[in-house]
Amino acid sequence: MPRLEMLELTIVPLAWHCGFWAILCFVVSTITGNVSQVDKLWSITPALYAWQIAVFSEFHTRAVLMASLATIWAVRLTYNFARRGGYTWPPWEGEEDYRWPILRKNPYLSHPVAWMAFNLGFISFYQHALLLVIVLPEIMATSSEGGLNLMDWVLALLFLLLVMVEYQADQQQYEYQTEKYRLKGAKQPLYGEYEVGFLRTGLWSMSRHPNYFAEQSIWIVFYLFSVSGGAGLINWTIIGAILYVLLFQGSVAFSEGITAGKYPRYAEYQATVPLFIPNPTMFKPFWNDGATMKKRR
Repeated sequence: MPRLEMLELTIVPLAWHCGFWAILCFVVSTITGNVSQVDKLWSITPALYAWQIAVFSEFHTRAVLMASLATIWAVRLTYNFARRGGYTWPPWEGEEDYRWPILRKNPYLSHPVAWMAFNLGFISFYQHALLLVIVLPEIMATSSEGGLNLMDWVLALLFLLLVMVEYQADQQQYEYQTEKYRLKGAKQPLYGEYEVGFLRTGLWSMSRHPNYFAEQSIWIVFYLFSVSGGAGLINWTIIGAILYVLLFQGSVAFSEGITAGKYPRYAEYQATVPLFIPNPTMFKPFWNDGATMKKRR
């Protein structure tokens, strides 16, 4: 199917689909006062959009591959969010992301009207639009009539590798934080790396945010499927990957400011370990004495 025809066929239904989630999140967050509603859908809606495009493409081989990869990413990220207590019943309840209460205190956002506008424009609509835009390369990838090529398979393997990296980074962080809070809950003294307060071994010894490095890279790779489909090295759907990367720059800068104020040794960590792109020469084995001790019992 020609790209323009495919775009005309899919973009309006996708926009309505995206708008539904944005309005739902805005209404629910306004009623409950909890603006973390988008977080609960972050790992779900891109996979839904990807399969919607696959259906409109009449299950083009590349679209099915891309939708399948997006589903693997979605299942993995949803699982990680769920085990950290991200989902509750009723679904609109639960803890709000720790950054939102801090941002509410910003002089420009502290007024209720200003905060409502921010919630409507950025939290609800912009973020949901972004989750749609990162999937749009799938439209440009479906115009080729041929089957999958070597580049498709290389990109698929790279995508899966990055999902594994993200899983391992999240797993190390989960094990570290679980043991740290177990010690705190048991009123036992923190020792070793737990006394430092933040993880800096394993993948986290090479990058301050290895999970975010993998996450951004995943959607850059997703964009490259459009290149494999013949849309050219640079096409308009690259805007999704660019905006996604930019979102992480601002979000991480904000969260690191909070972390640096909480942990005295974080400034040293910032000065020696790269923000995103890993430096393999700095690798230190994952330190998890708590888990090791449990296995020995």
